[in-house]
Amino acid sequence: MALVTKFDELGAGNRGRVHGEVVCTYATFEIEGRRYFQLDTYGSSDRAFPGKISQSFQVDREGARALKRLLDRSFPGI
Repeated sequence: MALVTKFDELGAGNRGRVHGEVVCTYATFEIEGRRYFQLDTYGSSDRAFPGKISQSFQVDREGARALKRLLDRSFPGI
């Protein structure tokens, strides 16, 4: 699990590729007055343990704000 506190852009030469499709769930929760948003992805059907949580990604309010700016810049007009 990871609480993301900073986003750094990769250079244009480091373009990714489209990965296989998996299920993703989300949750929002609060601990000690601090709100979090969490995404969990699950292993694909060809993994050793299909359906097991593969990655968890969390952001707090500031992380969500930074991610929203990046999404707005990446997908103008949505």
